[in-house]
Amino acid sequence: MLSAGGLDSRQLGSWLAANVSGFVPPVSLERFQGGQSNPTYLVTDGAGARYVLRKKPEGELLPSAHAVDREFRVMAALGDSEVPVARALGYCGDAGVIGTPFYVMAFVEGRVLWDPALPGSDNTERTAIYDEMNRVIAALHRIDPAAVGLADYGRSGNFFERQIGRWTRQYQASVIEPIAAMERLIEWLPAHVPPSDETRVFHGDLRLDNMIFHPTEPRVLAVLDWELSTLGHPLADFAYHALPWRLTAAQFRGMAGADYAALGIPDERSYLNAYCRRTGRAPVDPAHWEFYLAYSMFRLAAILQGILKRAADGTASSAQAKETGARARPIAEAAWRQVEAHFPCSER
Repeated sequence: MLSAGGLDSRQLGSWLAANVSGFVPPVSLERFQGGQSNPTYLVTDGAGARYVLRKKPEGELLPSAHAVDREFRVMAALGDSEVPVARALGYCGDAGVIGTPFYVMAFVEGRVLWDPALPGSDNTERTAIYDEMNRVIAALHRIDPAAVGLADYGRSGNFFERQIGRWTRQYQASVIEPIAAMERLIEWLPAHVPPSDETRVFHGDLRLDNMIFHPTEPRVLAVLDWELSTLGHPLADFAYHALPWRLTAAQFRGMAGADYAALGIPDERSYLNAYCRRTGRAPVDPAHWEFYLAYSMFRLAAILQGILKRAADGTASSAQAKETGARARPIAEAAWRQVEAHFPCSER
């Protein structure tokens, strides 16, 4: 934990007492370490009850980034669904309270697992953890957005065309030194979008470490970090989740090259097939799957480039932002190598 910095705890305590049922002043604040985007704090009230606060960073921000209002809305909408989320308790759009808009959610006690190879688990638990993640993601993608009040949460149709445009603009707005692989992907991706188009609730950052697991059981208690959520193609969401099978730990929290059978972790194709069974879809065309993965790496590289730019501007929320953002180039290069490996020259 870190200190809460310059947040006005007295003013925040007054807002929480007026807007969060059961909150008892005064407020104690500690900032969570880790994370590259929205600053996150542990809030403890005068009675010892714990909450979590997430706020927009200070300073000039990229367009559409750090959307804490959207995080709050989607978590509130999913509160009664099969998808476990922390209970959304209150949103404040008034920057006058603590400097930027923020929201408060319930504190969820549990484990955050950072390494996809799960070195602290035995094979039985590894298998169960991956099966549970697969189950939760499939449950999310089975939800009809309109049924949970999210029909207008994003646009429907032409998802990849729109998102490639969005991340191209984000990259171009944050580029410090041009990345040749990104320029190639910006040209190649729009011309090779698979024909299928679907619309579901799209989390946008379905990593292992964005889920809280039960302290002793392989059970997800809450899916976190909905900042990038929208309506979109579920296979793009799942492909981003599957990047650890394609990236190494050095590249970005991956496990590429691991002996999955020896670890009790499903291989990529088995994991994808389990998701397809749970969502009632036919097996995914291999060429389409390779596109989804290349797009996901492109998107990740654009996100990391934004982190690098915030580090250069002094507005990053993590001390490790420069190191994390520097991974944009190797991930973009990995994406282009994948295109070269899986698509004939005539398709490039």
